[in-house]
Amino acid sequence: MRKAAAVIHALVIPVALAYGPAVPGARAEVSMAVHATVAARAEHPLEIIVPTTASLGTGSRGGSISASLGTVTVNDSRSGNRSWTATVSATDFTTGSGSGLETITKANIAYWSGPTTAQTGTGTRTPGQATAAQRVALSIPAVAFRASKGPIVTSTSWQPTIVVSVPQGAISGVYTGTITHSVA
Repeated sequence: MRKAAAVIHALVIPVALAYGPAVPGARAEVSMAVHATVAARAEHPLEIIVPTTASLGTGSRGGSISASLGTVTVNDSRSGNRSWTATVSATDFTTGSGSGLETITKANIAYWSGPTTAQTGTGTRTPGQATAAQRVALSIPAVAFRASKGPIVTSTSWQPTIVVSVPQGAISGVYTGTITHSVA
């Protein structure tokens, strides 16, 4: 089975406080932005498309940041009755040298797909996590969405949400990591 991967790069967490580790009771504003790129590849009848940028807003140490990544779409132009599964995974997000206090582990990064937001063609679509209560930590790859289709061309779109739990002891800095969507 061939996979088409879309990678979201540069989760940026600039912490407003300009000094080292967290001080008990200190509040740091954290803002995040996500940029995505899709690797160039030959046309394939099963493809996944991700947004090029998204803003995850602001938060603070010991808090969380939650925002939509934008629309993810799977187009399936394969002939016949077929099915597919889209998966999502993440790396740790780091700043500086990536020491313990300079890392937000992927266990602190949660994902929920939400429901189908747009579709063409017939078939069954099943979100991996239909509601925020069903969100999953990306410590291991997770199912983002599943679908099965009849013999016609279909597309399925959803708007996943990322929730980042910012550790209380996080050091100020710009954190980067990767979130990958793939379909097979």
